[in-house]
Amino acid sequence: MKHKVDLNCDMGESFGAYKMGNDEEILDYVTSANIACGFHAGDPATMRKTVKLALEKNVGIGAHPGLQDLVGFGRRNIALSPQEAYDLTIYQIGALSGFVKAEGGHLQHVKAHGALYNMAVRDAALSEAIAEAVYKIDPELVLFGLSGSEIITAGEKIGLRTANEVFSDRTYQPDGSLTPRTQSNALITEPQIAIEQVIRMVKENKVATVKGGDAELQAETICIHGDGIHALDFAIQISKSLKRAGIEIVKVSEFV
Repeated sequence: MKHKVDLNCDMGESFGAYKMGNDEEILDYVTSANIACGFHAGDPATMRKTVKLALEKNVGIGAHPGLQDLVGFGRRNIALSPQEAYDLTIYQIGALSGFVKAEGGHLQHVKAHGALYNMAVRDAALSEAIAEAVYKIDPELVLFGLSGSEIITAGEKIGLRTANEVFSDRTYQPDGSLTPRTQSNALITEPQIAIEQVIRMVKENKVATVKGGDAELQAETICIHGDGIHALDFAIQISKSLKRAGIEIVKVSEFV
């Protein structure tokens, strides 16, 4: 059996006057880019530059809407209603899609960021609001969400294509959720352990949990984080390791 998976990375999370981290180099090793839309990070100049780079390297472009929280990088829980979630999702997708259209490209997907993403994992009403916003902008867009989460359910229910997402550098709870970043064991810092976890998730649809035993999941797109010190090295390692394991790395829109 030939396994296929998309490799995605959060990008454009800096500001116009500053170098965009390793974004340009990492784009050589991923198939999808989640571009910040200005609420948790990024600005118009950075959005334009990142969109152009992604198009030049034939990488699928996704809007990465987050909570309006630059200081907290969109990782602090902020109470909001489903209507507010719908509005901020529409607003941010619209902003990024303007740049994509201006550069002659098309938007491939939407992936919520940070706290908004994690809040939607268990909140059906919030997930339905995000899915509705995506669908009303373009029903052909792919909606990313944590494997088996409420946002995947909401996307499927409204008629969107969905991509079950797994994380290479995060640990998992028995229910398949991510270990909160506030806990000391939330992150995997050893590249080989992260790579072994990813390959097992893709091939066996299982992941070892922090409490022992396995959680079942589906791996259609793998998130790697582009803001770490060793982000580029890790992107190279994981790309090569997946290919060596017989796993094909393909844009998510080509197989979901």
